[in-house]
Amino acid sequence: MTRPILRVGLTGGIASGKSAVANEFADLGIPVIDADVISRELVEPGQPALARIVALFGPGVLDPSGHLDRRRLREHVFADAAQRKLLEDVLHPAVRAELSRRSQQSTGPYQVLVVPLLVENRLGHLVDRILVVDTPEGTQLERLQARDAVDPEQARRMMAAQANRSERLAAADDILTNTAGLADLKKQVAALHQKYLGMRDRAPSDN
Repeated sequence: MTRPILRVGLTGGIASGKSAVANEFADLGIPVIDADVISRELVEPGQPALARIVALFGPGVLDPSGHLDRRRLREHVFADAAQRKLLEDVLHPAVRAELSRRSQQSTGPYQVLVVPLLVENRLGHLVDRILVVDTPEGTQLERLQARDAVDPEQARRMMAAQANRSERLAAADDILTNTAGLADLKKQVAALHQKYLGMRDRAPSDN
């Protein structure tokens, strides 16, 4: 008799701190499956997805070594919703398929699936609970400009391409507020870890 693995969908706005939260869960020994990591792997040189992106947007999206120039592609697609949709049509189905495959193969008391666009793409069916990392939009804007070296206008366009804060919070089963530093983040993750372990222990076993 085995217990079904609890799947926690970790999401949040861009530059909200999802990676930091995911790292804390990983440090506790919990399997973390990250859609962004999968997406980067799918566009490595030689991968079919990269060939399709070049066919759609031209060789200018490659750097001199033949790798995807993410900054150039980002500037292109975030300026045009139709172009962004073309990119999403290439990447999202492949990412979802690989995310599901890795989830099925993963073990552990529960697992964390990091899906930045979980709310936007209505992917709640992939997980059992939705954990939202919540950060004020002004803080997001500052972090995004510093992290990606973009100007405020570009940062706002990137944020506007995602669900707004209230939409994410409405979809959340659990909320982690990332405003008070790493020590506070660790405490919140530790509390959620105990909660999820308890939920796993109360789950009915498969016959």
